[in-house]
Amino acid sequence: MDSENEETMTERFDVVVVGGGAAGLAGALTLARARRSVLVIDSGSPRNAPAAHLHGYLGHDGQSPAGLLAAGRAEVTGYGGRIRPGTVVAADRLPGGGFLVRCGDGSTVRAGRLLVATGLVDELPAVPGLRARWGRDVLHCPYCHGWEVRDQPVAVLADGPLAVFQAGLWRQWTARTTLLAHTWRLTAEDRELLAARGVEVVEGEVTGLLVDEDRLTGVTLAGGGTARCGALVVAPRFMTRSGVLTGLGLPTAALERDGHVVGTCVEADPVTGATAHPGVWVAGNVTAPVEQVAGAAAQGVRAAAAINTDLVEEETRRAVEAHRAAAGTR
Repeated sequence: MDSENEETMTERFDVVVVGGGAAGLAGALTLARARRSVLVIDSGSPRNAPAAHLHGYLGHDGQSPAGLLAAGRAEVTGYGGRIRPGTVVAADRLPGGGFLVRCGDGSTVRAGRLLVATGLVDELPAVPGLRARWGRDVLHCPYCHGWEVRDQPVAVLADGPLAVFQAGLWRQWTARTTLLAHTWRLTAEDRELLAARGVEVVEGEVTGLLVDEDRLTGVTLAGGGTARCGALVVAPRFMTRSGVLTGLGLPTAALERDGHVVGTCVEADPVTGATAHPGVWVAGNVTAPVEQVAGAAAQGVRAAAAINTDLVEEETRRAVEAHRAAAGTR
């Protein structure tokens, strides 16, 4: 089948949303309520899937991430939006406007506009056992998990420039905060700051985790030592899922701290989510890696409103052109 026939026979939507997390679903809900035809294509791999509960989202505090997404999907479809499982592998700009969206199963759909909310992947430090306990008692965000481990022994793994900051931050939730020096070279200033905050420093590289009856109890250190903790704080690298966007010519930007890359993102207008590529918007962690669920959802809503406005302006231009053409034939 040639590309022209493929475009003609492919189903068309006003907006295709790539990614069905909080940002994508909030955007889709807003667009569906604006009476737009909208399709969400979701790979089913949300970043917060390992967590049992989400926090800080007013009205949803303590709800499971899966429960929130299930409710969001029901709301989107309740207004006529459609949701399809799958992975978008590419999006090609069409000569007449819009995009041809290609999925991993070989299917295609057409989109007048794209909202990309594919999120990110947390790249964890190279310590055996971290991934299996990620989101349970291996943590990174105190606003998401700090209350649940308040006053418990919490250790912060130092393998990057955020470690000292993290230790000082987690000290707000528990006085039993320890910094594991691990592979990071602490300066005299770092050590003074930690001492002033009452944060103990444990020397030695961390080689593994201690787990008893499916609960973290500590870490093992090179040389045979151990350090006790009920939660281990790490600083993942926030690596954006940007394959669709880079294929459209939108590169990722590096996020740096003290000269070290701590993640990547796709740059966009901070209010509307509009990218440098006409017709493409982004929302959520793909553009704002440290945004929590509530903020990601808000970004989806703002991007959707901007997309609808853009579509209205295009439709108005075409209506004026048609009106003038009709008037000229009289």
